[in-house]
Amino acid sequence: MKKEEQFNQLIADNSDRIKRICSYYNSNVDDQKDMYQEVLVNIWKSLDNFRGDAAISTWIYRVAVNTSLSFTGKAYKHMKLMVKADNQYLSSVLDDEGLEHKLTEERQLEYLQNELNLLSVIDKALISLMLEGLSMKEIAEVIGITESNVKVKIHRIKGQLKTKLAGGQDENNQ
Repeated sequence: MKKEEQFNQLIADNSDRIKRICSYYNSNVDDQKDMYQEVLVNIWKSLDNFRGDAAISTWIYRVAVNTSLSFTGKAYKHMKLMVKADNQYLSSVLDDEGLEHKLTEERQLEYLQNELNLLSVIDKALISLMLEGLSMKEIAEVIGITESNVKVKIHRIKGQLKTKLAGGQDENNQ
């Protein structure tokens, strides 16, 4: 298969996930489009170097996340992680049905997004990939840390978020 055919097939198969990654890292639609184009350029430039050590989808995520982080430049420490309420994996951040029922969904999502925006860059990347439904192993491959480290970090982030959300909920009831 020629490089151009392979590239076109990769983009056809992965366009939606690349766009979602871009939307996690920037709320401005024009910037998302620019970021998306930058991801495509980087995939094209790097395609010859893909060795097949990881799944092609994992490699695409790595390129998309790294490009998104680079695109935002030095401002990425202050970058917002844009979370949409319709994300099917959003409940996986909380892992707690009881807490979801205690808070109204709108207030909870707003508060959750605010808390996600306070995370470090690496933690934002971990959560964005988790929201994409990647396995711990796939996240480890994308980020470049061990699977056990991913599990520990995500468990810690979830714990902190649950504590903060429960605390925020208590404050709102007082």
